[in-house]
Amino acid sequence: MKSPVVKKTLALWVAALSLAFAGLACAADGVDLSQSPEVSATAVGPISAPKQQERMALNYVNQPPMIPHSVDGYQVSKNTNRCLQCHGVEHYRTTGAPRISPTHFMDRDGRVLSDVAPRRYFCLQCHVSQTDAAPIVGNDFQPMPGFGR
Repeated sequence: MKSPVVKKTLALWVAALSLAFAGLACAADGVDLSQSPEVSATAVGPISAPKQQERMALNYVNQPPMIPHSVDGYQVSKNTNRCLQCHGVEHYRTTGAPRISPTHFMDRDGRVLSDVAPRRYFCLQCHVSQTDAAPIVGNDFQPMPGFGR
């Protein structure tokens, strides 16, 4: 007769494999992810990112500025950050790009670092490209007094 440990281990493996196969079946449920609005722009059509344009006004205090140019093909990974090639403290004077904010050099405890803080390294988490795309979902947001257009 099998020991209880072997039975329990076997049951766990069967359950794990069942969940894995069920997840694959649901994920491949005929959904074409390349057609999702999050992946392929918007359901309305392709988004056109203006080339160089004036920076848009901010809508609230501490809003991350929007990017006034296309970032298609920009690589931002743990080893490389294309944004810093123009906006980094070493290059902004020669490129004419706005310098990265000093707040991006502070860790979560408020200590100033010599390089960009890891939590601020992935620019596109907060900064988005300006675009003339219609909103995917309507909203009635109004900028704070003194902000916006």
